[in-house]
Amino acid sequence: MFERLKAIIAEYLPKDAQEITLETDFRGDLGLTSLELVDMSVAIEEEFGVTISELEIVTGKTVGDVLILIKNSKTKK
Repeated sequence: MFERLKAIIAEYLPKDAQEITLETDFRGDLGLTSLELVDMSVAIEEEFGVTISELEIVTGKTVGDVLILIKNSKTKK
C-alpha cells in the first residue's frame, strides 16, 4: 500500500518516489499547497477505493498520516 501511495505522490512532484518516506512532510519537505493536496486526494481515493474528506487530507502532515487515513477510511459504496 505504501509503494502505491508513493507512486501517486511522485506523480505530483519532480522527485523520485524512492525519496518519499513515511516521515516526509507534504508542505515542509514537498512544498505542496492545500489545493495540490486536495487534487492528489482524488487520485488516492480512486486508487484505493476509499473516501477521504478534504479536511482530513489537508490536515494530514506526513505521508504516514495519509497512509493511516487510507487504512481507516470507509470504502466507497
